[in-house]
Amino acid sequence: MTSSSSPWASVIIPIKDERENLIPLLTGLIKVMDSHEASRSRPYEILFVDDGSSDGSSEEMDRLAAQHRQVQVFHLDRNYGKTCALDAGFKQSSGDLIIEIDGDLQQDSEDILKLLPLTASYDLVCGWRQERQDGFVKKISSRIANRVRNVFTHDGVHDTGCPLKIFRRPVLERLYLFEGMHRFFPALALMHGFTVTEVPVRHYPRIHGVSKYGMGNRLFKSLYDLIAVRWMQNRVLRYGFRDK
Repeated sequence: MTSSSSPWASVIIPIKDERENLIPLLTGLIKVMDSHEASRSRPYEILFVDDGSSDGSSEEMDRLAAQHRQVQVFHLDRNYGKTCALDAGFKQSSGDLIIEIDGDLQQDSEDILKLLPLTASYDLVCGWRQERQDGFVKKISSRIANRVRNVFTHDGVHDTGCPLKIFRRPVLERLYLFEGMHRFFPALALMHGFTVTEVPVRHYPRIHGVSKYGMGNRLFKSLYDLIAVRWMQNRVLRYGFRDK
């Protein structure tokens, strides 16, 4: 039975050097989460995971956490990468729904309200950036990686790398993550029998900070990780019990 004092949702945000984005990001998230009807009877939480920031983001997150009761900050002792930061946030969260979003302001917090209704029917709801506002190299590497990935995983998702996703908690309780696996959440969820859908969302150019991804760690590394995911799909345990 769900307690009225337990969070109805946890927002997980991995942060690596996004100091100038933190205040507008948090302002937008609080506005959106406060507007949802679930927040009238139950709390929500916003978890920043500091992935070894060195630009003052760490201190800024601590300051924001002191000002807002919904906010918690977890500082990793160095930069481990996005999958580790997300995994740390997932394990620290306690909400029934887990909302993943990046700290670069390229997603619109209000689009969370577009994804939330679908969590009644699906275990994982993914954003789909139909009109990408990135540079040529970033767009073409993502396009190639998505097409190749779909050929092998058959997950049917157009934009698996979109950072805006909402998980029902049982999905994350079932997944065991390795480095780079954040790129394959839909395929991993489907592999374990969960349901997945995607929703078109808005996308904006980056204004502050710099992208942490390029051709090398977006395209080539994801294609290498695809081999591991394909192996897991072929080896995953699936069984059931017959009726007595």
